[in-house]
Amino acid sequence: MSRRFALGALTTDEVRAIAACRPNAVLLPVGSVEPHGPHLPLETDTRISEVAAERAAGALGERGVTAYVAPSVAYGVTEFAAGFAGAIGVPEPVLTTLLHAIVARFLGDGWSHVCLVNNHLEPAHDAAVRKSVLGFEPGRASVACPLTRRWGRTLSDEFKRGNCHAGRYETSLVLASGDHVHDSFRALPDLDVSLSEGIKAGQTTFAAMGLARAYTGAPAAASAEEGAALYVKLTEMIVTEVTEALAAG
Repeated sequence: MSRRFALGALTTDEVRAIAACRPNAVLLPVGSVEPHGPHLPLETDTRISEVAAERAAGALGERGVTAYVAPSVAYGVTEFAAGFAGAIGVPEPVLTTLLHAIVARFLGDGWSHVCLVNNHLEPAHDAAVRKSVLGFEPGRASVACPLTRRWGRTLSDEFKRGNCHAGRYETSLVLASGDHVHDSFRALPDLDVSLSEGIKAGQTTFAAMGLARAYTGAPAAASAEEGAALYVKLTEMIVTEVTEALAAG
């Protein structure tokens, strides 16, 4: 991630001065440590959140909102990846408590708004993230996540079908981020398994859904160009959630 919008690179005096000039916002990337097929890194969800947040910080600045990207919360709820090496998660209540405390501290530091940018789409994880922003004054905290119909419908067909874990959707985003993708993705066969349908059917793990290598969808069809177009949509999602929340507050 570029250091241009990195809150963690600021000094205490710089933070004090920036937080005193409103409107402003902290963008907190949230992700997971879990398998994403044989070709993508464990930190895939976190990196997607970081890249989208960085781009949103620049876009918010153009709209008169000073925004910085906070150090990421990289551990999430990862029960669906049970049985795969590298699935390192935390219980839902732990994540909710942690995120709520972080948001409270940022607001206490004087920031106008905190937006949790989440691209780990496991239902229990999403629920934990959304619970963490409850109880704050209107407009002070928000969640930007493509799981909602409002934003999900703007993304790719694979995403909307629900067979996008480490598939064409996420592989394209990682390629566009400049991070390393193993060349093996070009030879991976398509797997038409919808996570959303599996969840509706009561299946609770990738293994139960038939994701033998922790991916579904069509990773071989991924491209950096498609990923760049998807980041435009994710950036718009964050900017809109933040600006609407600030207006409401």
